[in-house]
This record gives sequence, structure tokens and C-alpha cells, in this order.
Amino acid sequence: MVKPPVIVTRAEPGASETVARVREQGLSPILSPMLTLCPLNAVAPDLGGIYNLVFTSANGVRYFVDAVGGITEQVADVSAWCVGPATTAAAEDAGFQKIIAGDGNADDLARLILSSEDQGDGFLHVANDAAAGNLVATLKAAGRDARFLPLYETVPAQAFSEEASDALRSGEETIVLIHSAKAATAFVDLAMGLASETWTMIAISEAAAAPLKPLGASRIIAADRPNEDALVAALCEASKGL
Repeated sequence: MVKPPVIVTRAEPGASETVARVREQGLSPILSPMLTLCPLNAVAPDLGGIYNLVFTSANGVRYFVDAVGGITEQVADVSAWCVGPATTAAAEDAGFQKIIAGDGNADDLARLILSSEDQGDGFLHVANDAAAGNLVATLKAAGRDARFLPLYETVPAQAFSEEASDALRSGEETIVLIHSAKAATAFVDLAMGLASETWTMIAISEAAAAPLKPLGASRIIAADRPNEDALVAALCEASKGL
């Protein structure tokens, strides 16, 4: 039996990694990123008084490294708080020496920071421009010196890739992977009006799954944990019945 195609909506550079993992499961990926990442600031960030960097995505790590021109010995010694395994791996690859690894979402990371007795002060949350939400506010409410630095923005796609569009319009079983709430919103904006009864939507988290509900897809599944490993596990489980 031929398995349904798997549409990968993740932005590059991570999309290619997800495509490879889908292939490893014996499935056929179709690349159609819902977001494009674009840098915001060319000026190196002011790190005066910053002793803790907070990263809620691997892309935040990559854009920070580009912004500071590489990880110097001084920067490498700053504590890097990472939301999950992929972000932690990116920080390790970048050369950070003091890495504290989380295993959840941004709210979980904020709780981890506040539960630590040795974190000191001076927090800088590096992320995309749409992420200036609860994390810094939570740290500030607890009396921490925290600020937000947007280094990139996410621009929604204007259309599906041709191959993805064909799959979504085919009326055949199709699986779609969603990596963020913003990607989910972009997908819904493009997909509204299409027949979705044969689609299985698999989101990296409940937050990423929520915007998908208006579609009326046959199944909307949220991964057990908000990371790539859990998303791939959910994909493997869902594909068994298709």
C-alpha cells in the first residue's frame, strides 16, 4: 500500500532536516514552507549587563551568532537557556559553553529559569519579532532584569508549492506537518475553501494545532512534546492507519 505524501511546512533551514527525517521513516515528503525567515537588524546587539541568553528556537541561536559575528570567548561564557533539544543542539554547535537545556515550550523555560538558584540576572530573549510575549514578562514579574531582542521576522508564504497544492487538491489522503502557530495560521489562510476531509494535520504542539481547527481536517494531532522527535513520532503513529 502506498503511504500518503507528507507536506513539510517548516521554514528553512530546518525544513531540509525535517524532509530528511520524513524520508527515514519510508515516507514521501513534499516541501512547502509556510514561513520565510528574514533578518531584522544588521547592528551587533548590546550585551552590556547580559549574563543569560534565552533561546526559544534554533533559529534564534543562528541569527544571534550571525549578529555578533561568531561566538567569542566572552559570549561563549554567557549562560544559554534553550527551550528544547533542537535549540540546545544549535547552541552546542555554535560554541556556547554554559548551556541549560529545557524540554518544553517557552512557558516551561521561564519556569525552569525561575526555579534555578544560580541564574544570576541580566536576561536577553533572542527570537523572532512575533515572540515578544510572555517569557520576558514572566521574568520581569518575578523581579528579573529581562529584555527582548528580535533579530529576525517570519514572512507568511503567498502560495503552496506546486507539488503541495496538487496533493492538497487531489482528494487523496495527505499528511501535513506544522511546526508553529504562525505557520498554522499561514497554512489556514492559503487552504481555506479547499476540501480537507482527507487531510491529517500533525502539529508540534497544542498551540500550533489550535489555529488549524477551522479547516475541518479529518484529523488534527498534537505531538506529545513540543519538539521534532515527538513530531516525528506522532507522524509515524498516524501514518500506520493510512
